[in-house]
Formats: sequence, structure tokens, C-alpha cells
Amino acid sequence: MHQENDGLRKSLLEIGFSTKEADVYLAILVLGKGTASNIARRAHIARTTVYDILGSLFDRELVTLSGKEPKQEYVALSPDQLQINIAAELQRKEKDLKQVEESLVPQLKSIHNVKNRPKVLFYEGKEGLEKVYEDTLSSHETIRAYANVSEMHEALPHYFPQYYKRRTEKGISIRAIFPSNKTGFERAREDKKEARESAIVPADKYYFSPEINIYDNKVMIASWKEKLGIIIESSEVADAMKKVFELAWPEAKRLDKELRKKEF
Repeated sequence: MHQENDGLRKSLLEIGFSTKEADVYLAILVLGKGTASNIARRAHIARTTVYDILGSLFDRELVTLSGKEPKQEYVALSPDQLQINIAAELQRKEKDLKQVEESLVPQLKSIHNVKNRPKVLFYEGKEGLEKVYEDTLSSHETIRAYANVSEMHEALPHYFPQYYKRRTEKGISIRAIFPSNKTGFERAREDKKEARESAIVPADKYYFSPEINIYDNKVMIASWKEKLGIIIESSEVADAMKKVFELAWPEAKRLDKELRKKEF
């Protein structure tokens, strides 16, 4: 690796990375994305060896895959993931997590090539759906959401109680539009407890299945029928979706008021 990253390399070694893992991780951060061959050249590691290392980083959710063979590329995820993935290692070595939050992560983010990253990430299956929800817990603002609570709970019945609790504990509030159903009304009764403001709309006119969350510069889509999670990372797209939500919100609240008179 280049000499200017020696300090970062040393810090990564201190928190549990192997030498080759540190070199490959720094290489992919600088590249933003790349094939195994590109990354191997940047890290000065044999291509046959780099696959195992990339597999290890993938398992730790520090990189992901984009595209299909033969053009499949590895993509560097935000260094914020380090705060989640190395907490156990830091605790074992009695190191202070603040070292990561205040020093290492910001330095890694400064070399992270965001410009060249793909704007869309896909995740499949139940694990993939959980991953896109986990990303919403990184939000720095109130989440705007369209959500069919009934289908959410049916698809991931054991996940959401803890998700609601963790989101609330992190101080992340949400405004959500629900199509009317029994589960939606039950969830609405927990709005105050779960840092949420909900608006319930008539399901006969406004039924929708996929959930859409809009936060920061991201749009998350969870398709329950197709078991597919999508994250679009684009300030322009997120801003447009936020404006569409704000247009819909006043009417959703008006309809909500009428429905709750009947329900409660």
C-alpha cells in the first residue's frame, strides 16, 4: 500500500485486521469499486489470494458485490460499518470505541471513493431485507416512509419488534403512511412509544405492498413479494422522493383523521 496510508494500516491491524485484509480494505476504499484483479493490483497482492480476503471482508459487511460475472465488481461500503463490525474486537482488547468513531472512521471516509461507487445496491432473500432495514438505522434525519405493516410483519415476524426498539433508542424518528388494515391500526397505537407519526389511508384506494424509506441521500425499497431489498444512494433522487412525500403527507393526514374516527 502507499506510504500515506501506513497510519491507517497500523490502526486496522490494531483492531483485528490481518496485514493482507488491511491492504485489500484500504485498496478498495481508494478505488470505490473494482474487480478482484483491479483490487489485487492496487493492494500488491496475488489475485488468487485476494478472493479469500474479499470474501472475509464481505462476511464482515465491509464490501458488497455489484453486477454479474464476468463483470462483477466489489464495492466498498461506508467505513461507518466498522463501528458495528469491530465493536467486539475492541471490547476484547479493552480499546475505546471512541478511537474508531472520532479518529479512524473519519480518516477512512476521507479516502473512500464515493464518487465512483454504484448508486444502486441489491440484496435478496430475508437476510437481504434485514440488511436494507439495518441501513436505515444510520439515518441522521427523520425517515419518511410508505409501509404496509401487515406484510412487513408477515415476512419478518421476529425482526421488527427489535428493529422498532433500536430505532427509537437511536433517536431516529419516522413519519409513515400506512394502507388501512388491522396491523396498521395496531402499530399506530404505538406511535408515541416508537417515535413515529403515522398517517393511515384507505386500502381500497391506496393499497401498496413494497415499503419505501427515504432518509439522508438514500431511498430504500423492500419488496415483500419478490424478497428483494434495494438501496438507491443519490442526493438528487432522495431529494425528489422527499418532495413527493411532502406533497402526499397533508392529504394522508386528512384521510387518516377520517379513518381514525371510525376505528377508535
